Formats: sequence, structure tokens, C-alpha cells
Amino acid sequence: MDRLRFCLVGTGRAGMVHGLNVTRAIEKTELAAVVDSNEASLKEIGDVLGVKDRYTDYREALDRGDIDAVIIATPTFTHAEIAGYAARSGKHILLEKPMAISVEECAAVNAAVERDHVKLQLGFMRRFDPDFIRAKEKLVSGEMGRVMMIRSTGRGPGLPPPWAYDLSQSNGMLAEVNSHDFDSIRWLAGSDYEHVYAQAENFKCQDLRKNHKDFYDNAVVNFRLKNGSLGTVEGSCPVDYGYDARVAILCENGLIQLGTLTAPGLTLVKGDGTVAGSAFRSWRNRFEKAYLAEMEHFVQAVLSGGQPAVTGEDGMKAVEVVVAANKSIQTGQPVKVA
Repeated sequence: MDRLRFCLVGTGRAGMVHGLNVTRAIEKTELAAVVDSNEASLKEIGDVLGVKDRYTDYREALDRGDIDAVIIATPTFTHAEIAGYAARSGKHILLEKPMAISVEECAAVNAAVERDHVKLQLGFMRRFDPDFIRAKEKLVSGEMGRVMMIRSTGRGPGLPPPWAYDLSQSNGMLAEVNSHDFDSIRWLAGSDYEHVYAQAENFKCQDLRKNHKDFYDNAVVNFRLKNGSLGTVEGSCPVDYGYDARVAILCENGLIQLGTLTAPGLTLVKGDGTVAGSAFRSWRNRFEKAYLAEMEHFVQAVLSGGQPAVTGEDGMKAVEVVVAANKSIQTGQPVKVA
């Protein structure tokens, strides 16, 4: 195989990022079909991406023998079903986070991928960000000594789509916004989670509690990793001011800080000492290079016969800690991660 023909399932914000990268930025790829149950969105995005083959049923597209791989960027509660069908159809899979709703669904997808001999890569794009890669290299080298504590902040500017208000369909903000924090912590520290203790509150979206009693817009998760490292994940959505992703890693020999609040560009320092800049407005801007590198890696892995660096096991581990954190919120007790 010298060229990868994709089907994009889901034409929302993440789907568009991947679709544009495939059609405009990456060699040896072609976007052969797009799928969305919303016909208006399907027509609009199909026109933007220049794809003539459009489907409202993903099964019709994945049954085609001339499609090699699928990008799944649909609501979380649909991931396991679509990924399972894709595997049975012999399609390689780039699956957006969160991997699925439950650990059991993740395990079923992983079993299908192994059984049907297709490749699966999870959409944890932070692992492909240049700064995160450099931090990982420093930690692996031993230069910084043992990781003692990690604090990861993940805040989104606006509310997710309405389906995500229902925790049974999304696992809440800790899944939709903070899956990246949980995965990157595990990857950077090189250790699985042992225990979590989480607290959450709904400060800004009281109206959503009328129909979604478990909805929360702010959460703090304290954790211990199996290697003894301690840490905190702080999640908030919506914060309005911008997209805020920062990590601080306290090591025996110093501190690693990742991310800034303000986007690169103009910073204004006024005569009275105040400093003004512009916050990142979207995750698409903050991790633009990472999304591109993520897709390039997946394409190379499929074409070369290699294995993707971010696996279904990684996806399942992130779901495990989200499920444990939500249980901790509901019970008010620390929870051991499965």
C-alpha cells in the first residue's frame, strides 16, 4: 500500500481538524468519503473538504472495499459501536478521545482490533506536541530525577455539545475536556494510576441541572500513581477567557513547566506595569502542530506496517481513571483505579 484512503465519520470540530489535515497537509492520503447523520452538516463539510461521496450511515461507507482507514470523531457514546464495525470491515482506526464510555467497551474495541488485525491509534495529540515530547525526553533521560508531583490544568472556553451534558453519554467534563490531562500525566510519569479522590461543583451552569442532575462544570482530582508520584488535575468548562492547558512537573532536580496562558504573538506592557496579551481561543490553535504530527504518525504506521505509538491500551487506561474519578465524585470517597 502506498496511499491511504480515509473515511471521516463525524464532521464536528475535531472531525474538521482531521479532515483538513488529510485533504490539505499530508501526502499519500485521500479523503474518499465523509459521514454524518446531520445532512446539512454533511453537505457543508463535504463541500469544504471537496469530498463527493457522502453518507448518513457509517456502515454504507465502511462496507466499501476501496477505503483503508477511518477517522472516528463522533459523540463518545457511539465510539465503541463504530470502531467495532470498522475493525470487522478491515479498516484501520484513528479514534478520537475519549475511547468509549466504559472500560468494558474499550476492552471490546481492543479485542476486535486484535482479532481483525487492524491498527488503532487514539487521538491523544499532546503526545505529538514538540514541548510535551521534549519534556518526556528530559524525564526519560533521568536528568531531572524522580517525578514527585504533577499538576495539570485543562480548561475549555465554551460548553461542549448538548449530548455531553448527560454523564451516561459522555462521562462528563473529566472525560470530554480532561482525558488529555489524564493520559499525558500517565505518559510523562511512566506510571499507571493507583488511587483518585475527586470533587466537583456546578458553578456557572445551574440551568443544566434541571435535566442533568449530575452535571458539573468544575472538578479537582487528586491522585497517586503506582510509582508513588502525587498530583492534581484541575478541570473547568466553560471558563470563557480561552483554552487553557498547562502542566507543572516537580522533580527531585527541578521543575518542568509546559504551556502558557497566552498565545504567541504581541504582549503589551503598559506604563503602570500591567501586562496584556491574548489567550489561546481554541485547542485547535494551541495544538495545531500536534494534530498534524498525530495524523502523519498514523499514516506512516499504517503504510509501513508499524504500530501506532498511542494504543487502545492507552485509551482504556484514560477511561479507567475518568470512571474512577466520577465514582469518587458521587461517593465522596477515594477510589482505587481498576
